Amino acid sequence: MNLLNMRIGFLTVEWTDLLDITLVAFLLYQIYYLVKGSIASRVFLGCIFVYVFYLIVKGLGLELLTTILQYFMGVGAIALIVIFQQEIRRFLLMLGKSTAFTNNRFFNSFLGQAQTNAQTTQLKTIADACRNIAADFNGAIVVIKKEDELEKFVQTGEMLDATISRHLLLSIFNQYSALHEGATIVADGRIAAARCILPVADGIGVPSAMGFRHRAALGMSETTDAAVVVISEQTGRISLALEGKLTPNIPSEELETRLSEYLHSERQ
Repeated sequence: MNLLNMRIGFLTVEWTDLLDITLVAFLLYQIYYLVKGSIASRVFLGCIFVYVFYLIVKGLGLELLTTILQYFMGVGAIALIVIFQQEIRRFLLMLGKSTAFTNNRFFNSFLGQAQTNAQTTQLKTIADACRNIAADFNGAIVVIKKEDELEKFVQTGEMLDATISRHLLLSIFNQYSALHEGATIVADGRIAAARCILPVADGIGVPSAMGFRHRAALGMSETTDAAVVVISEQTGRISLALEGKLTPNIPSEELETRLSEYLHSERQ
């Protein structure tokens, strides 16, 4: 045995094999970290189980079952691209943000600071509007885009493409407004649409007493990485759904801070 070669039983392990195993393990960990806490994490674990089962079957020499699993995995690869399209996009965005160019201080001083300041002002406007809506005991759902594309949800509602304004948000969620039912989506610094339809969470872990608005907020946070603010019409309490988790009864003065921390988390 030498530093570049070692033998374990009937196996010969080279340094390239160790490097290969380390890189694959690191990649699998990063993928799991990216999808954990979402429905996609269960699909990912299921795929790992099927692949391990395929390796065992292949090692035992069960040719018919191996052939069936090979065809299944071939079709499954296309299905995975469809299922994980949001996660794949998020992963590529994460790689792009980690490059030396996008993290360059000189570059960010010209482009990043202006964008951050504008979003901070917008979040303050949204938080102020939510405070007033809660005080009036009007129900509301406000979806704020982070990285995932929300266009398919925007298309389900009434297109607005309007400047973010406290008065406009108060008008939308007024109980006599025709747009107060459904969700308002904020994307790319604009109020994209109102009266939008969101996916509703109906998993085993969802309490039966949870209202429809809160189920919709939770479902949207499971499907995308958007931040979803939901206000109860009965209690006037503000809740925040992030990455498949709903935090209830958030003090109105903390809402802007929590939104800012979450929406800027990957940029930092």
